[in-house]
Amino acid sequence: MPKYITIHYGDRAGYDRTPQDIRQAAHEHDALLRQRGVLMGIAEAPVQVRNPNGGGVQTEAGSYLSSELPIAGFSMMEAKDIDEAIALVSKSPCAVAHGVIEIWPLKEQ
Repeated sequence: MPKYITIHYGDRAGYDRTPQDIRQAAHEHDALLRQRGVLMGIAEAPVQVRNPNGGGVQTEAGSYLSSELPIAGFSMMEAKDIDEAIALVSKSPCAVAHGVIEIWPLKEQ
């Protein structure tokens, strides 16, 4: 079954202006996704890693990607196709609380 990586963007302001019942339903939906086997995590502080020409590891605190909204979390899921993946994340907190979720199809090597 195809795998998908999702990146969840959202901030506290968007979350707070979303009605409590909608937020609660979104968290209940995420609990169902976890029961389905979706791996979810909250984003913590990133570290960039480089090793140009294999000549030595260089690290830098902070994200390489930039966005208007902060990254709130990630997930990895299996779905039969992109349409099912969209349906699965469309009721998650970032999607309903004025954020956005990116879905990246994962091509396994």
